[in-house]
Amino acid sequence: MTLHSPDIAATESLLAFWRDAGVDACYGDAPVDRTHVEPPPAVKAVAKATAAVTPVVDTADALSEARRLAAGAGTLEELGQAIAMFEGCPLRGLGARQAVFARGNPEAEVLVIGEGPGAEEDERGQPFVGKAGQLLDRMLKEAGLEGRVFITNTVFWRPPGNRTPTPAEQAVCAPFVERAFALLKPRAVLLVGGASAKAVLGVDEGILKLRGQWREWRLAEGNVSAPALPTLHPAFLLRQPMAKRQAWADMLALAARLENGEAR
Repeated sequence: MTLHSPDIAATESLLAFWRDAGVDACYGDAPVDRTHVEPPPAVKAVAKATAAVTPVVDTADALSEARRLAAGAGTLEELGQAIAMFEGCPLRGLGARQAVFARGNPEAEVLVIGEGPGAEEDERGQPFVGKAGQLLDRMLKEAGLEGRVFITNTVFWRPPGNRTPTPAEQAVCAPFVERAFALLKPRAVLLVGGASAKAVLGVDEGILKLRGQWREWRLAEGNVSAPALPTLHPAFLLRQPMAKRQAWADMLALAARLENGEAR
């Protein structure tokens, strides 16, 4: 079969796509999951070292205290103060400098929930202010959502080595996240990253399966609910730029839902 010029160009484009995605052979000895990104050795070493010194916390007592403090907060500002007082999250004793609660518009239409603060967030006391946060801000601005979001995380203290927060750490902070949701009453929720989506929605699917699919987040008490959209974490996008197209599609879907009056 003779390939014409358009066929050759299309083939070269396809090969370039797979090359940029990391494919370096047509066949291998074993299948490789190229969507899985291993943390750097230094991060794994820190996580292993800190696992042995994690403070012992009575989970039931900590959760009860979190619920009490969260329920007593009548405003988002008071909620931030309650979080700063809370001593029941094990992450607080693993080197975090301070509690990192939120930033953004306290009357926002959209609640953005990430995973946990990193080094720069820990230093400055605000979520999503590092490179990943700057990318998130640019995407929100380009989608017409600048000034319309309130940003927080599933945990409020930096995990050692910027590792993913554990389900137990997220669970003990959940009353504060839920209280923020109840106080803000957003029209929609953007769940940034797999750990955030799993914790908030109570599901086990990976983020590549969850992203782009609207779900409902409804609190057990207070009759508060909103449509929630999982999307890829900007830190992942910095490592895998080709995934930006999917995350951008999610941003546009969120903006369109707000503009069409479908949210809430």
